Amino acid sequence: MTQVMHRIGTAIWGLVMWLVFALVCLIVIVALVLVPTQGLRRRLVRGGTRLIFRLVGVPLDVTGLKYLPGGPCIVVSNHASYLDGMILTAALPPRFSFVIKREMTKVPFAHFLLRRIGSEFVEREQSSQGSRDARRILQQASGGSSLCFFPEGTFQAEPGLRRFRMGAFNAAKRGPVPLVPTVIRGSRHMLPAHHWMPRPGRLEVHVLPPVETKHDAPSSELAAQCREIMLPVLREPDLES
Repeated sequence: MTQVMHRIGTAIWGLVMWLVFALVCLIVIVALVLVPTQGLRRRLVRGGTRLIFRLVGVPLDVTGLKYLPGGPCIVVSNHASYLDGMILTAALPPRFSFVIKREMTKVPFAHFLLRRIGSEFVEREQSSQGSRDARRILQQASGGSSLCFFPEGTFQAEPGLRRFRMGAFNAAKRGPVPLVPTVIRGSRHMLPAHHWMPRPGRLEVHVLPPVETKHDAPSSELAAQCREIMLPVLREPDLES
């Protein structure tokens, strides 16, 4: 009986979470049409995501913001859930552009919101489009933009840190700008892959010491340095092989 009641309570919480998410997103999307500048739009979205977590009682513990350089940088984070973008939006200062898989352009409201805050979309499968996307991202890095990547590219239910794609590390070299390894914990529990009903939990974001880059640094070496910093904090298996 206790287990049944727990499942019912979790299901009700999940429904409330989606209701709060939908209402806040509706208000934010309407506001994004009216707000004239990208900086204000990013602050608005950051406030909206923080409000969602606050309203549903999800603690968001952020540590290590002191490691973010004052100038341009590239944040690289593990990826475990559809919630990760929201979590980093709430946790990081609003100066970051997110680099997101192009499939998100097929989700109307999400596409509109992400475009309005300056997100960049990249193609993972088609080589010609992917090359054009990569050149655009490299130009942003050279121009001094701060970017946020999920270098695993996707996520699965199985815990662990997967092989990194090199886009973030190529962009950091092009700057050159520092790489800031960042770890999200708790999102896989709250909304695992292949599940659509969230469950209560606690979220943590750990910003870790930056990795300095140079034009001649091998991208694979930069990726390895970031993995070495992230894995002890993530506390999940290394699935690179």
